[in-house]
Amino acid sequence: MQISQSPFGQVEGRDVSLFTLENDNSMVVKITNYGGIVTSMVIPDRRGQRSDVVCGFDTLDSYFSAAYQGNSPYFGCIVGRYAGRIKDGRFNVDNKTYQVATNDGPNHLHGGMVGFDKQIWDTECSQADDACELKLSLVSPDGDEGYPGTLDVSVEYHLTQENELRIRYQAQTDKATPLALTNHTYFNLNSFSDKILDHRAEIHSDRYLVPDGSNVPVGGEQRVEGTACDFNTARPIGDAFKELPKGFEHYYCFAEGSGVCAKVAVFSEQSSGRTLEVETTEPGMLFYTGFYTSDDLKREDGTQFGQFKAFCCETAKYPNGPNLKDAPASILEPGQTYDETTLFRLKW
Repeated sequence: MQISQSPFGQVEGRDVSLFTLENDNSMVVKITNYGGIVTSMVIPDRRGQRSDVVCGFDTLDSYFSAAYQGNSPYFGCIVGRYAGRIKDGRFNVDNKTYQVATNDGPNHLHGGMVGFDKQIWDTECSQADDACELKLSLVSPDGDEGYPGTLDVSVEYHLTQENELRIRYQAQTDKATPLALTNHTYFNLNSFSDKILDHRAEIHSDRYLVPDGSNVPVGGEQRVEGTACDFNTARPIGDAFKELPKGFEHYYCFAEGSGVCAKVAVFSEQSSGRTLEVETTEPGMLFYTGFYTSDDLKREDGTQFGQFKAFCCETAKYPNGPNLKDAPASILEPGQTYDETTLFRLKW
């Protein structure tokens, strides 16, 4: 196991670093402290050929290109303060109404105009025989993007010898505030040689949140049984596209757990022999198959990204949670510690 640090450029005169985490099984994960972005994840396939399985770029400048900025796909980043959409950018906390940025049509999305994905995080590194760790930390001041409370937040990326990228989120606040953190990595297990329609998906959920016309959940739920959204038995993602031509942007609800990581999803791709398992302590996951990802986006080596070329597993609190009566733990109170974990386990 080892972790190393190298220069990755500057943002507004501040140095940005790239951290390379490697285990003894040829798994290499690269993460920058600008936005906590997972820029690369290289693993072998069943034949031992190593290649990248996530969307990202090899230079910091590419994250500021006109094509990327215009499309805003949030490749690989930490999303906060609140992942997903908040209806009309408005919520009530402690009998006070707050208005935050409406950066997605009429709604608030992924923390606003300058969310956690656009911050430079402080860093600490450590390594042992069985894992190496990159810890990112940030202080979000009271009023940041319109949110109440000074928030101390940390995100730990652990790479293990079991080929797991374990992400632990922790935070404390001095005022009640909405909080939902996630990682927005896009995966393609065939290394972008094709779209993800032939990937087999298994998602352990019996229902998803029904969005309104502006794509925000407002309280309704839909059972997946008998619908194109049912992945309780593994099947190709593309099978559902006959009924859902735009693919998936569905928030799947999980059974409430005890704070222990539970396996919630498995994805596999036959030609590469690769499998991705997802475990989380979170109450649900937004499964997104990249309908809005621009075909103009590509890695510097020419690897083509674009529509339906990768999928996201955004484990987090309910979208629009502050405005949903039964949404679990969408508000962090003073004296509480936000402590959630998501694990991505790769096999080949």
